[in-house]
Amino acid sequence: MKKGGRNLEKMGSIDAQLRLLAPAKVSDDDKLVEYDALLLDRFLDILHDLHGEDIRQTVQDCYELAAEYESSMDPTKLDELGRVLTSLDAGDSIVMAKSFSQMLNLANLAEEVQIAHRQRTKLRRGDLADEASAPTESNIEETFKRLVGQLKKSPQEIFDSLKNQTVDIVLTAHPTQSIRRSLLQKHGRIRNCLTQLYAKDITPSDKQELDEALQREIQAAFHTDEIRRTAPTPQDEMRAGMSYFHETIWKGVPKFLRRVDTALKNIGIHERVPYNAPLIQFSSWMGGDRDGNPRVTPEVTRDVCLLARMMAANLYVSQIDDLMFELSMWRCNEELRMRADELHRTSKRDVKHYIEFWKQIPPNEPYRIILGDVRDKLYHTRERARQLLANGVSDVPENMTFTTVEQFLEPLELCYRSLCACGDRPIADGSLLDFLRQVSTFGLSLVRLDIRQESDRHTDVIDSITKYLEIGSYRSWSEQQRQEWLLAQLKGKRPLFGADLPKTEEMSDVLDTFRVISELPSDNFGAYIISMATSPSDVLAVELLQRECQVKSPLRVVPLFEKLADLKAAPAVMARLFSINWYKNRINGKHEVMIGYSDSGKDAGRFSAAW
Repeated sequence: MKKGGRNLEKMGSIDAQLRLLAPAKVSDDDKLVEYDALLLDRFLDILHDLHGEDIRQTVQDCYELAAEYESSMDPTKLDELGRVLTSLDAGDSIVMAKSFSQMLNLANLAEEVQIAHRQRTKLRRGDLADEASAPTESNIEETFKRLVGQLKKSPQEIFDSLKNQTVDIVLTAHPTQSIRRSLLQKHGRIRNCLTQLYAKDITPSDKQELDEALQREIQAAFHTDEIRRTAPTPQDEMRAGMSYFHETIWKGVPKFLRRVDTALKNIGIHERVPYNAPLIQFSSWMGGDRDGNPRVTPEVTRDVCLLARMMAANLYVSQIDDLMFELSMWRCNEELRMRADELHRTSKRDVKHYIEFWKQIPPNEPYRIILGDVRDKLYHTRERARQLLANGVSDVPENMTFTTVEQFLEPLELCYRSLCACGDRPIADGSLLDFLRQVSTFGLSLVRLDIRQESDRHTDVIDSITKYLEIGSYRSWSEQQRQEWLLAQLKGKRPLFGADLPKTEEMSDVLDTFRVISELPSDNFGAYIISMATSPSDVLAVELLQRECQVKSPLRVVPLFEKLADLKAAPAVMARLFSINWYKNRINGKHEVMIGYSDSGKDAGRFSAAW
């Protein structure tokens, strides 16, 4: 085969890799050359087996012509490539397009693995000077050292600040996401195979098995439709988003926090980040962002909350067995011993799957007894969410489940305290600490769902209420009149409307959404975002609707200023809100504001919007 002027023979052995001409910016010994060559070689094998030698040769010829044109910019090569492509019939054109799409995906995967290899090499050498190429986690310690050395912050100041800050990572809804989850998973397995193939300690047998696995995954990806044939539902979006938790985020969070611990230790802080310090939390717009999406209904919001709750419980259930087998110690403090004795005497398990295992836990393994009870409650928590999601009702009593994260943490904290008291702090700071950090980060809901709705929808509901009360049209009132009336209602306790309130379909959607918020556990939700916010009354209206729909733990209300005029007016809007005593007491010194860039970019141009 030929690329960039080199003639290369196709080789089948994994040890005889193709050597392709790498781009100028890649050094001759760069692993990208080998990764790219191997993936391309395996793909061409598959193409030959599936479509024959002719189509394989055509793909190869086009690949060579494209590579030669890229390296020489010779227009004759481009013309020749055009002639080959226009000579193809419809069927071969489809295979050709799909082949090049596949090869582009494989080239990207090769580059990702090569970047990871380069980063690992730098870490092994201790070379972190090149900030642009060092992995993010390696910069933690460098950042701390700069804070100490350049900004003259003490290690204790860094530690105290770290414990009191939060990064909220929000998964937004993207119904137009082009790559299917099936393909993402296959690409992940291809990356893993490629990484393992180049490990230093790999045996010839392992190498052969990995090569076969690589071939299978590439062929499976080639035969997987890249385009969804039906539009994904909001529930599909949620499941796709949750797959990232299962595959990376779930185990990545405790791993990251351990790296933070190590970086702190290396600047002189010999204390771990507390497991309940809110360094990272996760939110989502999937199933909550109804702004402009008519398919996000109150029922969808309810479903995605229950789905996330079920997934969270499932992740905990799958992990707590490992923790139970690890904590086999018999020494414990008196507090844990008494709790274990009580559970062993009085607990009556009614879940067949667990009865036999529970009987097998001897009384001299107190940690397993405590964690066995936790596991049973997690099982019931998962089953209750599953039944509610499927049928709207559940036969699992709520008192057999975890309803708050505090209930979940309490027995785990008891185990942690007991281990530390008995001189087993290193054991406590192992898998148990990781589990505590996961519970503190993800809670029972996995992510907090943000609700987003357009300000005019709230105005329509309030307008209908004022007409129902025969006091005029809220929509026609001045901003000052609106604020005065809304504040008067917020300070009072009288309900504003009953079941006979005339409602359009859009109004019912708004009110039913608030009722879903009131019915589900409060830890399911994050912020209530008002898109196209323009005035203080937009915020006060949402506060009033939360109260009217009996939301026991009101969501924080976040105005989203988007158009140029609204962005300019935003400081005055917030100043007015902060001058209202009722509102100032409501927010308790904290407030969140969102600044839009999409609509403002259309309205004012990208430069003005960015400014």
